[in-house]
Amino acid sequence: MKKIYVYASIAFLAFPLLTGCGKGYDYTRNLSEVKREIFLAQTETFSLTFSCGEREYPYASDGIACPMTSLGEISLTLAENTGETVSVFVLGEKEWGGEMSFRNVRDDFYFSAGLEEIPQGPVSLRVEIGETATEVVATSVKTEKTLTPEQALDAALGAEKDYVAARMRGGAFAGEFRVRLLRREVNYYYVGIVDGDGHTLSLLLAAETGEVLARRESNR
Repeated sequence: MKKIYVYASIAFLAFPLLTGCGKGYDYTRNLSEVKREIFLAQTETFSLTFSCGEREYPYASDGIACPMTSLGEISLTLAENTGETVSVFVLGEKEWGGEMSFRNVRDDFYFSAGLEEIPQGPVSLRVEIGETATEVVATSVKTEKTLTPEQALDAALGAEKDYVAARMRGGAFAGEFRVRLLRREVNYYYVGIVDGDGHTLSLLLAAETGEVLARRESNR
């Protein structure tokens, strides 16, 4: 089945100025990945996750933030995998989707495509498993108390002032940030701080307060 990809550059999106680690520098210019939204749907046959956001291209852990494009990713797990072809389509004025690829490592089916815009409400989808088609409505995991990715980044910067300050070069941050909304029964944010020397600081934040719940440093 034919896949449809619609890419939309977000190079000119205006993010708010963050000041979590010093006034006058816009740390959002160093964003290389932002997962803004997660929609969930479940039936007796499958569970589906539709994630939306932006990601740099090419995607690399090199400490250099490249221009981002909007991206939608759909993951589907079957209650019982019968080996049939699985396809998914996002419904609306411009229907898009296609055949999903099976990922052995995660035991799920996966489809991704560029987005013209990130959905602002429930998302209607059609899932085709073999000859059987099912329409579902996926709803957002976010609440009115959920921080924005920019607010989560600001909280991380505030908690890691010394770490970030040590990576400033000539008044600019020498690295990149990855901010991902996560869902594990409740919402969290992952904030990754990647520098150009092979170091990554990973933070797990409470999605409503920005409190740092876990911290880990690693080398690539």
